[in-house]
Amino acid sequence: MSTKIKFEIEFPIHASPHMLYQYFGTPSGLSEWFADNVNSRGELYTFIWDGSEEQAKVLQERPNEKIKFKWLEDEDAKTFFEFRIEVDEITKDVSLIVTDFADEDEVEESKMFWENQIEELKHTIGA
Repeated sequence: MSTKIKFEIEFPIHASPHMLYQYFGTPSGLSEWFADNVNSRGELYTFIWDGSEEQAKVLQERPNEKIKFKWLEDEDAKTFFEFRIEVDEITKDVSLIVTDFADEDEVEESKMFWENQIEELKHTIGA
């Protein structure tokens, strides 16, 4: 089994942390840009794409700041994906930082996936 590599990508987004958080901290928000549909039962989220389902568990959540998920089918104990909001102290610029893991030969592909997803998010919120 190959070791997955952690990567982070930062996206400046023109939205308040509170508004931005609604789009990745709630099933209804996530289903607007990330998956066709998202349901949750407590800390267990079900993501649906074209009829296939994947489940993720919420590992950590700080409202209006960050949420961290773990795919249930990923056997690597260290992996997760996280959405984190950072606000620049001085300029008050808001950034969304996405952290994820990918196999060494799939890091670029994964980054492109997230870039496309976040473009969709920006389009959705008009940022």
